Amino acid sequence: MNTLKVLICDDEPGMRHGAAKVLKNFTIQLAHVQEPIGFIPVEAADGNEAMDHLQKDGFDLVLLDYKMPGPSGLEILEFIKQSKIDVITVMVTAYASLEVAVSATKNGAFDFLAKPFTPEELKSVVEKAAGSLLAHREAKRLAEEKHRVRFQFISVLAHELKAPLAAVESYLQLMRRHTAGEAISDYDHIVKRSLIRIDGMRKMIFDLLDLTRIESGQKKRELADLDIAEIAKTSVETMSVVAVERGIAIHFDANKPVRMHADKSEIEIICNNLISNAVKYNKDNGLVEISLFKFSDEITLKVSDTGFGMNPEEQERLFGEFVRIKNENTRNIMGSGLGLSIVKKLITLYKGDITVESEKDKGSTFTVMLKDILDINKE
Repeated sequence: MNTLKVLICDDEPGMRHGAAKVLKNFTIQLAHVQEPIGFIPVEAADGNEAMDHLQKDGFDLVLLDYKMPGPSGLEILEFIKQSKIDVITVMVTAYASLEVAVSATKNGAFDFLAKPFTPEELKSVVEKAAGSLLAHREAKRLAEEKHRVRFQFISVLAHELKAPLAAVESYLQLMRRHTAGEAISDYDHIVKRSLIRIDGMRKMIFDLLDLTRIESGQKKRELADLDIAEIAKTSVETMSVVAVERGIAIHFDANKPVRMHADKSEIEIICNNLISNAVKYNKDNGLVEISLFKFSDEITLKVSDTGFGMNPEEQERLFGEFVRIKNENTRNIMGSGLGLSIVKKLITLYKGDITVESEKDKGSTFTVMLKDILDINKE
């Protein structure tokens, strides 16, 4: 059970002890919190004792008497505000007035409880305050997490762009100093390498745009009745030139037509990434096998290769953002490290899943399961 620590500040012993007794045995269940919440009451007989507790101990909720010996309730509110203590305060007073309410609210009081009050009234205001406090803390935690993830994302992006930019700059410096000679043809290999680096950066930018549109929900989806086999076949044809150059055979098996309602661009991204990876991370003279079939309302795409494969640790990291498997076999293979992350996010739009089976130096098999959009809408 979660617990919240409550400071009860009141110079009337009966009122103070009674509130502590009620809260000690009180638990609540909030909709956005899994476990029940209990309360640990701590008493303070005057303003000085209350401020001493607030300085030394951590509290979640303060029941604060407006008028008591030493610093008044309003002065303690001001102290809490100036010290930036993360508590929620309920002002308890028998001198309720508009002026008191305005002053207390300006200084951060969440609510008021008029004396004398019943146990039910106390429980009600405490439950409301606890709900507000925990909701505020959760919102703050999410904001901090979002800031941390954004900072991490930008840091990784800057790192990924720094290397190709540095490479292109060094190539341009070689050309500026005429290091390779005076003839333009002397620099053909440098121009080629620069274009490869620029193409890699362009792909990363396009992948980032795709990722941003998907995560923000701003990607416009155009759903239609598609033959997935035709889309996969086009992806195979796109990679066939590279495959032939390296002696890699591609076998494609589909019980045509494999029809489903989907967004064509999304299916293209899924097929292009998986098939291009199967070629890129394959060995020369290797094999890529692609099968596509539909059973009931599920479409299954399986892409296998005889490539470098992955160990279990690499497989666990595979679908993260900016993740590229780097080893002696793959260090020179260009990529944004975003492709499979985008694929996984797209697959979730179809209530699907992607799994991988891989063995080091023997190859990998990616299996994608998708559901037809029409069938999803019927659920």
